[in-house]
Amino acid sequence: MSRKFWILFAAVLGSGIVFLDSTVVNVALPRIGRDLPRIFLGVLEGQSYIYNAYLLTLSSLLILAGALSDYYGRRRMFIYGLIGFGATSVLCGLAPNTELLVLFRVLQGAAGALLVPGSLALLTANFSGEEQGRAFGIWAGASGATTILGPVIGGLLVDTVSWRAAFLINIPLVALAVWATWRHVPESRDEQASSHFDWLGAGVVALAVGGLAFGTIYGQQRDWRDPIGYVALAIGVVATIALPILMRRSPYPLIPLYLFNSRNFTVTNISTFLIYGSLYVTFYYLVLFQQGTLGYTAAAAGAAGIPGTLFLIFFSARFGSLAARYGPRWFMAVGPALMALGALWYARVPVDSRPWTLELSNPSTYLPPAAYFIDFLPAAVVPAPKPAHSTISPGTT
Repeated sequence: MSRKFWILFAAVLGSGIVFLDSTVVNVALPRIGRDLPRIFLGVLEGQSYIYNAYLLTLSSLLILAGALSDYYGRRRMFIYGLIGFGATSVLCGLAPNTELLVLFRVLQGAAGALLVPGSLALLTANFSGEEQGRAFGIWAGASGATTILGPVIGGLLVDTVSWRAAFLINIPLVALAVWATWRHVPESRDEQASSHFDWLGAGVVALAVGGLAFGTIYGQQRDWRDPIGYVALAIGVVATIALPILMRRSPYPLIPLYLFNSRNFTVTNISTFLIYGSLYVTFYYLVLFQQGTLGYTAAAAGAAGIPGTLFLIFFSARFGSLAARYGPRWFMAVGPALMALGALWYARVPVDSRPWTLELSNPSTYLPPAAYFIDFLPAAVVPAPKPAHSTISPGTT
């Protein structure tokens, strides 16, 4: 196989495990809440932190991680990210209580931050023209497929092995990605990249995002009777307001404000924020609703997303090529509109919808009930191709 195949393989696998982990763990949250001891966190609060601590650290460090990769070498930092992600996955899988699991998820998100921009940087450095558009389409399709396949894999692991397997499954995937990167990916870096990194800016971003999220979760869990929730929210608000002021005055800003003079840059990043935010929020609550309210088994909640996965696999590469040829504007407009239709369909699901109780040991449960085809299948299929997903990701590099 050609070197470019292995570069694409490593990039897809590296970013795929980051997306896979968030969805695999999502479907395991109900079992984690029941099985894992807690010291001071509540059940729902602990589940929220397990899920959000990973995403918050990941999102807070993405820009800094991209700068580190440009300066120190994309291949080197990508391998560091893979090794770190594998090590923290082991820690998560062996966590003795909820509080330590939350801490390990924070560290896992930090390692994952090196992989998402790193995978896109590898594609940008090694592909060009229409070939690059197709590579981004394959990356988006495969990464998106892992996002939706995650609940299927996670559900089967939770039902047949343990929720801990949802973390430990990362180990062989990380090992394969490290081998492919070490053997086949050439080193590259941005020769004009600065050695000055805005660590203060990254810390302010973490305070802004973490303060707002932690304050909201903590306050709601305690009915806003504990002042810590208000303090965390205040820190988040102050950090959010201070961030653009700091970026304007910093000699080496984490987020150069002049980039927002470009309408394409601004619109693309706002769209990315809204689309990925909606995806993660939707999948988080959808799985909890299916299992906690309707009575779906973990495996069934995961399998319910398979139709959307198939559409992603078959159409994302095609849309990536079309976007490179005709421009991303229409794809970025139509994709979110289709996703909105799917979200509206989920909103109408009745609480007495018949659950799918899929069990591997019982073949009579392999087929979903009629309610699934009415309440969930249309919402999974309508937005599944996600043409915007294929074109937004390269726009954010």
